[in-house]
Amino acid sequence: MNKAAHHISTLTLPVEGMTCASCVARVEKSLKKIDGVEIANVNLATEAVALSFDPEKTSLDVLAKAVEGAGYRLAVPEKFPQDASAETMKSSEGTVESHQEKSYRQLKREFLFSLTLTIPIMLINMLSMTTWFMSNIPLSMSEANKLLLVLTIPVMIVSGKRFFKPAWQLAKHFSADMNTLVAVGSGAAFFYSAVIVLFPHWFPAGTNLNDVYFDSAAVIITLILMGRMLEARAKHKASDSIKLLLGLQPKTARIVKDKKEIEIPISEVAVGDVIIMRPGERIPVDGVILKGFSSVDESMVSGESIPVEKVIGDKIIGGTINKNGSFEFRTTAVGADTVVAHITKLVEEAQGSKAPIQHLADKIASIFVPIVMVIALAAFGIWYFAIGAGFAAALMNAIAVLVIACPCALGLATPTAIMVGTGRGASLGVLIKNAESLERAHKINAIVFDKTGTITNGKPAVTDIQLFGGITEPLLLQLTASLENKSEHPLGAAIVEAARNRSIAFAEVDSFQSLTGFGVTGTVNGRMTVVGNEKMMRDMSIDISSATNSIADFSGQGKTPILAAVEGKLMGVIAVADTIHPTSKEAIVQLRQMGVDAVMLTGDNQRTANAIAREVGIDHVFSEVLPQEKSAKVKELQSAGKTVAMVGDGINDAPALAQADVGIAVGTGTDIAMETADITLMKSDLRGVLRAIRLSRQTMRTIKQNLFWAFVYNSIGIPLAAIGLLNPMFAAGAMALSSVSVVTNSLRLRGVKL
Repeated sequence: MNKAAHHISTLTLPVEGMTCASCVARVEKSLKKIDGVEIANVNLATEAVALSFDPEKTSLDVLAKAVEGAGYRLAVPEKFPQDASAETMKSSEGTVESHQEKSYRQLKREFLFSLTLTIPIMLINMLSMTTWFMSNIPLSMSEANKLLLVLTIPVMIVSGKRFFKPAWQLAKHFSADMNTLVAVGSGAAFFYSAVIVLFPHWFPAGTNLNDVYFDSAAVIITLILMGRMLEARAKHKASDSIKLLLGLQPKTARIVKDKKEIEIPISEVAVGDVIIMRPGERIPVDGVILKGFSSVDESMVSGESIPVEKVIGDKIIGGTINKNGSFEFRTTAVGADTVVAHITKLVEEAQGSKAPIQHLADKIASIFVPIVMVIALAAFGIWYFAIGAGFAAALMNAIAVLVIACPCALGLATPTAIMVGTGRGASLGVLIKNAESLERAHKINAIVFDKTGTITNGKPAVTDIQLFGGITEPLLLQLTASLENKSEHPLGAAIVEAARNRSIAFAEVDSFQSLTGFGVTGTVNGRMTVVGNEKMMRDMSIDISSATNSIADFSGQGKTPILAAVEGKLMGVIAVADTIHPTSKEAIVQLRQMGVDAVMLTGDNQRTANAIAREVGIDHVFSEVLPQEKSAKVKELQSAGKTVAMVGDGINDAPALAQADVGIAVGTGTDIAMETADITLMKSDLRGVLRAIRLSRQTMRTIKQNLFWAFVYNSIGIPLAAIGLLNPMFAAGAMALSSVSVVTNSLRLRGVKL
């Protein structure tokens, strides 16, 4: 299985000619029929297809021919490596972006050309029916109609080509889509009018030879082009998050080489290079600080507006901004391996994926156009044969049905909301793997939190100091930290960190000894010092009776008491605990207010687990759980009918993350976390979980609004057109407006408060 996966190529390519949901269904169907194609997700909002295929079984040329056979065009890059890696993905994203820009410019040119001719067509058509025109313009009605014909022909050929060409291609394969509806509608109005003007003798006596519809043909094409242009512009805005991420990296970097500072293009920076940063500069690549310190604005990737303090040994992310300090750092990742590159790829893949709710629209769209054609023919037949309204009137009603029914809004309803929603999440440090995960998240009603590194900071810290024997707190910390500085125990490291934070200098230590499982001893400034647990003190016959209550209190709070004695006398008790993250309680309280049950999962003993749970407001606790048992606990909740999210670090919680309906990795941004979890939070802040759920709920609400209005629009519009209450020109305007309104509604997600 792994061997096969190694040969699967994945990339995203533009598809030209798609205009509605039925186009999407047709392109997908043509690709999925090919042996070797594993995934073919077509996105109308991005006008692209996300492909996964086996290059040993098929090729891009074969795929391109299949798409062409369906009536569309797959934009294949000139050079394509057999192994479509991250670099290929990166280049294909650029291709999609340039395709969208090119498409928008072309639409704008065609619309302006069409508008320039449509305005005089409308004016001549309206004025020719007035007595002022007949008295002041030296043209007969017949000559005015011929002028209208001359003006309309360029509109049909130049601007209408966008509809007629693909409609003809599809007709050759006995298929139809939105282009067919527009082409048949505008084409029927034009050709009927052209025949009346050029061959009036073909028509029976009594036919009104001045009853032409060149204005309808031109206005239909112009208004639909306007709708597509506005739609393309709005879709361009919807992908702003990707463009922002791609633009985060600076063009150059200053590296230290042979003890000299030189500036090189970012493409030449290699892993291991030492880079110099000055205040106000954007960090070019990922790395670890070697010298200096600063505060860094990581809001672009974490969504957190407060700058993060960085010191020697801290990781930094390319694309973030150095605020007020200078430092040097060693490069750890460049190009496609950087955090921003991974985020960009993840967001791009999420925007190209499909939510389950979209399959409903796809199924409807696949049969929608043929049904509309039948309705239009039926409307024509009833008006002409049954009611006897005349050929022209029956034709106009049929054309109105064709134009009003174009399923553009239906095809855009889901992908535009997904595109904006995932982009909005990325700007807040909430990375959503795919549209399915985004949809599932709105159903979450139970969240299982891993304790260490999720609810807590994942790092022991000194929380309390109880003094005995008249010693001062700084002196106690100096003695204990000096000893623990020789140790590698994580609890001892917490005491060392506390002393450093208070600028307490370490003293000389002699005769240091570490007793595994008990503590450390040594001579500090000539004084025999012992630091350890209760058992160690008793073994050394040190009286700790005065600290019995303090030890019990600290233990009851889930803290570890560390005792310190000097020259055989107890001097203090230092409580160490994995401290709770400042925002954990706030996030859990708000989740419960949203109707979501909170559960804590930990390997700690029951006393410690209950103490932490009480402090943050969690009622349900699974304690003393082994890593391999975590997924079973998630399954237990699912069996009780809960839709469960698991929140963990994305590495040791991998089985539980995979078992959960939605796996959420907190505060990493590593490859492992992104691969394992459905949602990755770039910051160790549980408020990101709130944002993810709120974003999912808001996105699903937007999708349902879009689908509702798309269905209502067609449900109301088609009958109105069929019974003759909707002029084709108004139908074209309404159709264009429906597409723009759906995209605009989705764009509101960019400003929603999360």
